[in-house]
Amino acid sequence: MKRFFLFVLCSLTLAATAPVSRAQSDPTPPADPATPAETSGEDHHHPAAKPATAHQDEMAAQAATTTAAVAAVAAQKNPAVVRTPDFLEHLVDTVLELFNVRSSGNTTTHYVISALFFVGAILLRRVVTGIIFKWLKKFAEKTETTLDDKLFPALESPVATFVMVTGIFAALKVLKLSETADRSISYGSTVAFSLVLFWGLLRAFGAIIDHAAEVAREKQLGIAAFMPWIKKTLITVFVVIGVLLTAQSLGADVKAFLAGLGIGGLAFALAAQDTIANLFGSIVVAIDQPFKVGEAVQIGSTVGIVEDIGLRSTKIRKLDKALVIIPNKAVASESITNLSRFTARRVEQTLGLTYDTKPAQMEAVLQDIREAIQAEPEVDKNSVVVAFTNFGASSLDVLVVYMTLSPDFLPHLKLKERLNLKFMQVVAARGLGFAFPTQTVQLDGEIARKLVEKK
Repeated sequence: MKRFFLFVLCSLTLAATAPVSRAQSDPTPPADPATPAETSGEDHHHPAAKPATAHQDEMAAQAATTTAAVAAVAAQKNPAVVRTPDFLEHLVDTVLELFNVRSSGNTTTHYVISALFFVGAILLRRVVTGIIFKWLKKFAEKTETTLDDKLFPALESPVATFVMVTGIFAALKVLKLSETADRSISYGSTVAFSLVLFWGLLRAFGAIIDHAAEVAREKQLGIAAFMPWIKKTLITVFVVIGVLLTAQSLGADVKAFLAGLGIGGLAFALAAQDTIANLFGSIVVAIDQPFKVGEAVQIGSTVGIVEDIGLRSTKIRKLDKALVIIPNKAVASESITNLSRFTARRVEQTLGLTYDTKPAQMEAVLQDIREAIQAEPEVDKNSVVVAFTNFGASSLDVLVVYMTLSPDFLPHLKLKERLNLKFMQVVAARGLGFAFPTQTVQLDGEIARKLVEKK
């Protein structure tokens, strides 16, 4: 990237300093000695010629007018002319006024100032890279955040290049060149400064995105998987905007292009509705983070382990090892149950005792079951509920409710198994039994007597 910008800047400099003959740049015949001479490549036509001696001071004053004013007049005469950046105009004007330079042509002072601009840019560049940014990097190492560790190195080359570009074009603007050369310098400076500006903003933006991706990975955020794609997309948009703005600053009409782009974008959006819907669904999943890769989820009627979250779809491996691919549009619109994010697991079951259980035995069994549950260290003691709740069709129903502290599925099953075995031991120790569905058939009259006789 750095070599590319240096190549562009060198090409612009060569274009700006290309020799142009006076005959080609100014078709106007040579001025009469009594008429004012041309200044700074601009034709200043006067309705009547005046003696040169009487107007020497006036000519010098016109030559000393600011470069910005000259560029403004040229832009009014020819709208296609591109102005040099204002700060560069003011810099050159300030230095010329400081040295009290009022000559209409190139003097030794002009060449000295031009050389000073160039040498000063080289020295200032070394100060920027060798002192200022070196200190900023050391300062960044002492801060807690890592953003400045990425931001300062990213900005070092653009800032150094900006210093050199300013020095080169300031050195060229000091010299009194032909109108064609001035126009080339104006174009070159506009393009060069635009490139350097967007290069610096692009590198700063990339450093910020990289820092955000690093933070997302550390916090295990779902959006971390999308950060490379987001970075590429935003950088592409940023580059397109930079190119359009640079083209507009050079006088190009970008309105027609934008109008065509809007119509084409509408047609593209209509043709890619499902793709765009899936893309926005993936963004919703990344931001909302209802699940992560490796978690067990239930999306609609599908239950399984999340294997991949892509831009278009989410892949889920079911318990029977079948792979289900769900479009992200459906994922964003379906209700999602994350089976891996239990804070605790609740157990609710009913124990049925036989109808020959006496009230005293029932009270004793309830107390034994309650103590057996509370004796387990992996059970939330405040969640235990044991109560005789119902006279069932074939059993006396005992409701048992408790919460396991471990949200993991296998420890939950092992705890439930241990407690069920204890329930069986408690019921057997009290001489009771679990009921199962039974029916009693009572027969009376002649049919019952015949059945008894057969026996």
